[in-house]
Amino acid sequence: MSKPIIRNFSIIAHIDHGKSTLADRLLQSTHAVSDREAREQLLDSMDLERERGITIKASAVTVKHVHNGQEYMLNFIDTPGHVDFAYEVSRALTACEGALLVVDAAQGVQAQTVANAYLAIAQDLDLIPVVNKIDLPTARPVDIALEIEHVLGLSAEDCIFCSAKTGEGLNELLSVICDRLPPPREQVTDKLRALVFDSHYDDYRGVVIYIRVFDGSITVGDKVRMMGTGRTYNVTELGKYTPKPTKAQTLGTGETGYFIASIKTLKDVRVGDTITSDLHPAEKALPGYEEPRQMVFCDFYPATTTAGSKKGGDFEELRDSIERLALNDASFTYLPVHSEALGFGFRCGFLGLLHMEIIQERIEREGGVEIIQTAPTVTYELETTDGRTMLITNPADLPDPSIWKELREPIVKLEIIVPTENIGDIMALCTIRRGVFKHQQMISDTRQIIEYEIPMAEIIYDFYDKLKSMTRGYGTMDYDLVGYRTDRLAKVDILVNGEQVEALSLICHRDNADKRGRTLLVRLRKEIDRHQFEIPLQAVIGGKVIARETIKSMRKNVTAKCYGGDVSRKRKLLEKQKEGKKRMKSIGSVDIPQEAFMAVLDQGE
Repeated sequence: MSKPIIRNFSIIAHIDHGKSTLADRLLQSTHAVSDREAREQLLDSMDLERERGITIKASAVTVKHVHNGQEYMLNFIDTPGHVDFAYEVSRALTACEGALLVVDAAQGVQAQTVANAYLAIAQDLDLIPVVNKIDLPTARPVDIALEIEHVLGLSAEDCIFCSAKTGEGLNELLSVICDRLPPPREQVTDKLRALVFDSHYDDYRGVVIYIRVFDGSITVGDKVRMMGTGRTYNVTELGKYTPKPTKAQTLGTGETGYFIASIKTLKDVRVGDTITSDLHPAEKALPGYEEPRQMVFCDFYPATTTAGSKKGGDFEELRDSIERLALNDASFTYLPVHSEALGFGFRCGFLGLLHMEIIQERIEREGGVEIIQTAPTVTYELETTDGRTMLITNPADLPDPSIWKELREPIVKLEIIVPTENIGDIMALCTIRRGVFKHQQMISDTRQIIEYEIPMAEIIYDFYDKLKSMTRGYGTMDYDLVGYRTDRLAKVDILVNGEQVEALSLICHRDNADKRGRTLLVRLRKEIDRHQFEIPLQAVIGGKVIARETIKSMRKNVTAKCYGGDVSRKRKLLEKQKEGKKRMKSIGSVDIPQEAFMAVLDQGE
């Protein structure tokens, strides 16, 4: 048989539309995995991915398929569907010539379906629309095909109807992949140029780098150079995932695979970099893409650190856990911080709230460390009176307001797909969250797309939950950062027993500051246990107190042992108790539970 024809493609879709199941079935249909070895979510290696039923990390696989007597090499990448992991999708698409756009036959086009389709179209990829889950009793494959044509402009006649669960339509899909997807472009130079599109850390072999070879070839023993960093390495192993790691001697033009070169840390590898030969280097690097940008920040502290304590608690264990996790997730950043209330911890950056949840759960599970997590915040831009621009990821880092010139907040373009009957409720929600209406479009008789520009700080916590509850689970959203905008923003500090707790500070719009401060103090009063002394809670802007609550002290009846007699004896005991509480208040510390730090997120609606 002649040399195999190569097809490189990604599987993209909204979350829970069946990408991973389709990838499993493709592996079985091409006999890359036997029926005995097959299992659900075969390419999802993490326990968390299986438990939650989501894909967190993209997986690249090579399989062989014979079509019309010709052998084809199919290199495909199963990508995540959640908006937080859109960067995984974008870099997977860079390594491909085509993509399968999977749409649920019951749910239809969703927000992330549109976003991923636009990512593929922007990179000039050939799209094959796949209507999945046609075995469901509520499936509407023909209607969904027409919806795809109306919203995305892809012909309804080109849609492939299949069920990844039962395997129906899989043979037709494989034939269409071979016939309709384009082959890799011809090489423009005989010098090696390979794009790094992913990497992970292996405890025994170091960094495993995933590459797509665009020009030339790479062979075991070659000395290669990273064109972005200028560092050189000797290739000790090449291979492909089929889906088991299978060693290869050479990777040629158009092929996808991995290589190992005894690289000790992920920081030495830049995703999007170009690999070339050190002896015969290429003159020009391949077009790469931006590094993932952290959108949400919060602090992690070890839970054994008590309020007011200067001890680090399990700080060393937390640091080891975070360092181990960072070896496998370059999109996660961390810096050491110190809080008077919580001791030593780390300021961590994430791609979104789901990414933050995943990281916290992995640290606690894999590192055996309990974490106190502060409320998530976004990045603000501060321009000072002397012309400097600062990025603020923690409200506690804001300097004195006297040197502020402008404080700018991140604004996102928010696309929401909702049932027509819920359009009024969702518009009201966006208006309350300071959203600016931009666009509205009908998808079908029952659903619409609405577009808003809205501050990111207003949507990072409970906006998605409210959207789901208002639409009974049928609403979906996708967002994209469009820039920073000036508004009347203020920093609200929280004082507990006269001491400022940096982890409870927040930045909000000045019009909402009084309400947010009062709501937060009411929540704190409920969450913080009563102590032997009275605890004042205050919300402050600058030097002005805008709200106050008091946690009453627990009182012991010291006069219980007095049965009659002179009243002056009772007064003496009460005065003694009063002096003791006063002294206790001056030196006592307040234990603040985890729930109190999450109280910052209460929008007070």
